Amino acid sequence: MSEPRPDGNGRSPRTRVPRVGEVVRTSWVTPHMVRVVLGGPGLAGFPDGEFTDRYVKLLFPPAGAPYGAPFDMEQVRADHPKDHWPVARTYTVRVWDGAAGELTIDFVHHGDEGLAGPWAAAARPGDRIQFVGPGGGYAPRPDADWHLLAADEAALPAVAATLDRLPSGARALVFLEVADSTEEHPDLAAVGPGVELRWLHRGGAEPGMALVDAVRAARLPAGNGHVFVHGEAHAVRELRRHLRAERGLDPAWTSISGYWRRGDDEDRWQSTKREWNAAIEAEETVAGQ
Repeated sequence: MSEPRPDGNGRSPRTRVPRVGEVVRTSWVTPHMVRVVLGGPGLAGFPDGEFTDRYVKLLFPPAGAPYGAPFDMEQVRADHPKDHWPVARTYTVRVWDGAAGELTIDFVHHGDEGLAGPWAAAARPGDRIQFVGPGGGYAPRPDADWHLLAADEAALPAVAATLDRLPSGARALVFLEVADSTEEHPDLAAVGPGVELRWLHRGGAEPGMALVDAVRAARLPAGNGHVFVHGEAHAVRELRRHLRAERGLDPAWTSISGYWRRGDDEDRWQSTKREWNAAIEAEETVAGQ
């Protein structure tokens, strides 16, 4: 990962110099989301960027790897077989507190499933994780008349960071899909006076379907709206078609992308995301002719 791949929007982490964060503390935000706060001297100079969807790529040595953070990626590649190379996982920065030198990241946790979630659940103060970043590409436009934010758990930290950034009184429609009422974030129990936040509970439905239905049914305000829609790729694809083709929203005022795709791990999704997005753009071109 010495040359991190850009994501499907062509956005690469702004800095490719690896950093090492040390776990300061952890807490459970909901039954299936654990918050990890990183600190330590390795975070010195971490940029306080303009984007609210800032992300980092965490580098996890596989189980049994004979090394840990900090490590030199080129040396790892030279000295170890590929199945011992670190695995990258992309996570949104929930908060960067420059004064305290602390980086907060929220992890969705599904028991032993996956890589990052189990690591976060087991993390203890003093544990170390190497990463590159941050990258990003979205921040709420100050000249927008209103904002639409729609996301599932994967993009919820970016939405929360965006709401922190909105000026007082800014108008925003927010739709957040989670499994059930226990997964509603206490961070968002109180929002600004211009924010209409609606929690959507998927229950046993396919991820993203409640989000699609809610946005389709929404009455959007007049004027120029700035849109942030991120989550499961199939649902995001439907919402992209709806908002751009059916609602006629200007693509320049929309940030719409799949953070993940059901049935795929991140490696598979990131390896096909560019082609997925290109196919969607081709469909939109044909539809617009």
